[in-house]
Amino acid sequence: MSLGPLEILLIVVLIALLFGAKKLPELMKGAGQGIREFKKEVHADGSTTTTEVTDVASRQLDPVTGQPVTTHTHTTQTTERR
Repeated sequence: MSLGPLEILLIVVLIALLFGAKKLPELMKGAGQGIREFKKEVHADGSTTTTEVTDVASRQLDPVTGQPVTTHTHTTQTTERR
C-alpha cells in the first residue's frame, strides 16, 4: 500500500488543523530528534557489552522483610487447643 500525494496532503492538513501552525515547527523538530536518536541506537556499533544470562536457583522470600526464607529439614508444629 502506497500513499499518494493527495493522501499525504490530507494528512498534513489534518495535522496542521489539530496542532496549529505555530506548533508544527516544534512538533517536527521533536520528531526529527526522536528519529535521529532511534537510528543512533539501532546502528550502534556494538559499543554496549552484553552479559550472558545464567539460570539461578529460585528461593522463597519472606513477604514482610524480603529476606530469603530458610528452610529447615526438621520442623515442629505446635497446635493450641482452647
